[in-house]
Amino acid sequence: MPVKRVAITTGGGDCPGLNAVIRAVVTVGKLKYGWDILGVEDAMNGLIDPAYHSPHGNVWLDLAATRGILSRGGTILGTSNRSDPFRFVVEDPSGKRREEDVSDQVMANIAELGIDAMISIGGDGSMRISSAFIDKGLNVVGVPKTIDNDLASTDQTFGFDTAVGVATDALDRLRDTADSHDRVMLCEVMGRDAGWLALHAGLAGGADVILIPEIPYRVEPIANAIRERRRAGKNYSLVVVAEGARPEGGEASRLEAQLGEMPRLMGAAQRVATALKSHLDAEMRVTVLGHIQRGGSPSPFDRVLATRYGVAAAELVAREEFGKMVALRNGEIVSVDLQAAAAAPKLVDPEGQLVGQARALGVSFGD
Repeated sequence: MPVKRVAITTGGGDCPGLNAVIRAVVTVGKLKYGWDILGVEDAMNGLIDPAYHSPHGNVWLDLAATRGILSRGGTILGTSNRSDPFRFVVEDPSGKRREEDVSDQVMANIAELGIDAMISIGGDGSMRISSAFIDKGLNVVGVPKTIDNDLASTDQTFGFDTAVGVATDALDRLRDTADSHDRVMLCEVMGRDAGWLALHAGLAGGADVILIPEIPYRVEPIANAIRERRRAGKNYSLVVVAEGARPEGGEASRLEAQLGEMPRLMGAAQRVATALKSHLDAEMRVTVLGHIQRGGSPSPFDRVLATRYGVAAAELVAREEFGKMVALRNGEIVSVDLQAAAAAPKLVDPEGQLVGQARALGVSFGD
C-alpha cells in the first residue's frame, strides 16, 4: 500500500534548521504526494501518549502551519531529550520514579493513528531510538541534526554552521575585552564528546589555545603557551574549551546524571582556569556560552542544508526506502543505513589535517 500518513518528530536538543526540515517535508509531502502529515509534539512524547499536550499537542500539518518558519530557530513541534520510549521515566503511586520500556505502547498508538512511516529529525540519541524502532517493524527515515557535528556517515549536520558562527562572534567580542584588560579569557563551548565546534570556532576566532575531548590536556603546556605570548608582547590570550575537554588521566566535568537523561557536561572551562591559577600570575575570566549556541535564526548554509535534507527524506519515504538516513557526502545528498550511522560517533582525529593546520598556526592543544 502506498504511504498516506507520515509522522514527523524533532528529538534531542533544539538547534537552528529544524523548522526548515519540517517546512520542506510538509511542502513536498502535501504538494507532490498528498500525504497527511502528523507533527508529533516534544520528540516521542506525542506518540507515547497521543493525548499529551505541552502546550499544543500533536498537530496535523498543512502548508499554512509551516509558512514563514524557514528562518525561525527552535522547532514548532517542541522537542525533548527525556522521551526515549525504551527508557521512559514513569512514576508509581508511591512517587518512586523508574525507567520503563513503553515502545510497544508507541507502536500501538502509531497503528491506531494510521501512521505509515515516520521521519525522525535528531542527533545520535534520536537515531539510536529510531534504529531500535526499525527492529520493531516501524518504517523510519532519519534526518541528522546536531550542533556537535558528531554523527557518523554525514560530512555535516545542520545546526553546526550556525553554532560555529555564534561561538566565533563571541570569541571576537571576548578578544576585544581581553586585549583591553590584558586578561586570559576562557570560553566554554558545547560539543559533548566531540571537539568539532571548539576546533572550528577556535580557528575562526583566532584562539591561542583550543582544548578538545579527543586530546587530553596538561596545565603546564597551556601556561607555557600563554607565557610565550607575553614574552612576545601579547599580553592577552584566548582559550577555547570544549565542554567535554578533560585533563590527561582524568574525566570530563559532568553533573550527576538524572534518571532518563543523558549526562550533562558542565564546568570544563572553570576547571582549566582554576588549575592555571597556580601556574600563572594573570587575571582570568570564564565565559560559558551554553544554550546561546542553540538558538537564533539558522545561517544561510544551514537553511539550505536542512531544506535539502527535508526534501530528500520525503522522497525516501515516497520510494519506501526505509531504515535510511539522509546524509551530505562531497556536496551531494545521499542516503545511508540508519543503524550504521547511529553505531558510532564521529570524533576529531588528533592527527588529522585540521588539527595539524591549527598547530602550524601556533595553536596549543595543551598536550
